[in-house]
Amino acid sequence: MLFNLFDCKVIIQEDFHNIIIINISLYLNRMKKIVFIVGGAGYIGSHMAKHADLAGYDIVVLDNLSTGHEDAVKYGKFEFCDIKNKESLDVLFKKYQPDAVMHFSAYSIVGESVVDPYKYYENNVSGTLNLLKIMLDNQCNKIIFSSTAAVFGNPEYTPIDEEHIKKPINPYGRSKLMAEQILEDFDKAYDLKYLVFRYFNAAGHDASGELSERHDPETHLLPLIMQAARGDRENISIFGTDYNTEDGTCIRDYIHVDDLCAAHLNGLNMLFNPENKISSNDFNLGNGSGFSVKEVISKVKILTSKDFVVLEKDRRSGDPAVLIASNIKASKTLNFTPDKSKIEDIIKSLID
Repeated sequence: MLFNLFDCKVIIQEDFHNIIIINISLYLNRMKKIVFIVGGAGYIGSHMAKHADLAGYDIVVLDNLSTGHEDAVKYGKFEFCDIKNKESLDVLFKKYQPDAVMHFSAYSIVGESVVDPYKYYENNVSGTLNLLKIMLDNQCNKIIFSSTAAVFGNPEYTPIDEEHIKKPINPYGRSKLMAEQILEDFDKAYDLKYLVFRYFNAAGHDASGELSERHDPETHLLPLIMQAARGDRENISIFGTDYNTEDGTCIRDYIHVDDLCAAHLNGLNMLFNPENKISSNDFNLGNGSGFSVKEVISKVKILTSKDFVVLEKDRRSGDPAVLIASNIKASKTLNFTPDKSKIEDIIKSLID
């Protein structure tokens, strides 16, 4: 006979002399959706593993630790795996039978992509293709893909919405756009459902202080400024003070990593919502407002009560004057509103 326990059907088999009750915990565990977080030992991936685990998903982190840290995997199980290795991927998909994948496993240093494009196309494109093929082979048809504002190149207008023309100007941006196009083709051909999230400038640390950003080498502006404030580096450089902005320095849209994860979690819930007809989609994720380099440096000095040397240097090739995201689509479709929209809130999380 069948009865419901916590919305979980439990089978009881009456076999003449014995009543066998199937282990309830096995059913309860399988009711939890299993999610692979590929690249989950990295900055954003490790934060995402925490958010998804606390939301009730069964998390398995896959990472080759080339840029990630195993001690950052504080939630879910960890499996060492490189997405360039199809055989290893297949073994893990057969072992865990995931219901969905969140893909954060990409190289992301723009300058490095220019001098070593093979590394970026091999991992970000071929590696993604491997992952998608193994997903299809194992009947897993839901993926959230971590993309970037770099697919837009030099913007023709701001705020940048999802319809903005995509003309990346470096191999990193091109590798991400190629992966987006592959996802679109796989949806049409194989019914693989995807959500693409394009980040602008991810920043900040986990509110509880449990996780942090640890890039080596560090290339992101805010962590570099914080190093200068702590005395871990002698100075911070501003590349270009003659842009057509109020103070002459570049303006960027910073979004706290916890807000990024909240948007991803909304997307994951949407993919699994049986009441929604699942359709693939793409979203830009930012705060919808920008802060100049000089403004960010000034805020750090004020909030840390530290002074440090700031050097003014020539522009870097390919740096747009302004990059700001439009959040209209994410707000309407994902019900996404950044919680930490002030640059002060992001900086304080780094200080704490």
